[in-house]
Amino acid sequence: MTVNYKSVFDIIGPIMIGPSSSHTAGACAIGRAANSIFREKPTDIVIHYYESFAQTHKGHGTDYAIISGILGFDPDDSRVPYAIGLARDQGMNITFIEEPDDSPINHPNTAIIDLKNDDKQVTVAGCSIGGGTIEIREIKMDGFDVKPKGPLPILLVQGGENDHQHVTKQLADLTKVNDQQHYKTDRGNLYEYDLDRRLKQDEIKKLAQGHANLVYL
Repeated sequence: MTVNYKSVFDIIGPIMIGPSSSHTAGACAIGRAANSIFREKPTDIVIHYYESFAQTHKGHGTDYAIISGILGFDPDDSRVPYAIGLARDQGMNITFIEEPDDSPINHPNTAIIDLKNDDKQVTVAGCSIGGGTIEIREIKMDGFDVKPKGPLPILLVQGGENDHQHVTKQLADLTKVNDQQHYKTDRGNLYEYDLDRRLKQDEIKKLAQGHANLVYL
């Protein structure tokens, strides 16, 4: 089933509500992850909801929460309840789809986000596991199909072996890397690092120097 709204007020009005943070703060966090991965303004946004999210998204504020994250808002931002209207004012086409099937990533609070513009397309599959905490279980970007094995935080770096060695050395001075994955396609290499702790903003900025294709989630 496809659900379209003209404005945020077609949902429930300008108040973020919900029986738990899974449907609000968690949804916002999934949207922010998609924003961090896409890193551009999308023209088209399609949200696929599964199981619990599909059943309750309209009444629990999940729609504007997830769009607010895609716009880069924090959960406590005063603009969150107006996110759908703000996104459409910027020319973004938004579609919500209630999928009838079980979650393909095996969690009842699943949202799969498709973002695209004229230059790129990204798909992010995430789930809200409670208390505002999320997991990103699949990312399709730049020809790569990334399936993180661990919880957030994770670091994604595109580049060659020298980039991998440089980032590995930098991370060794910052935190433990619990796991690493290497993805290779005809478009190049992508390295995933599952980190033991969240990094500080200055640490992220330092890592990003010289690595334009670095994504921190």
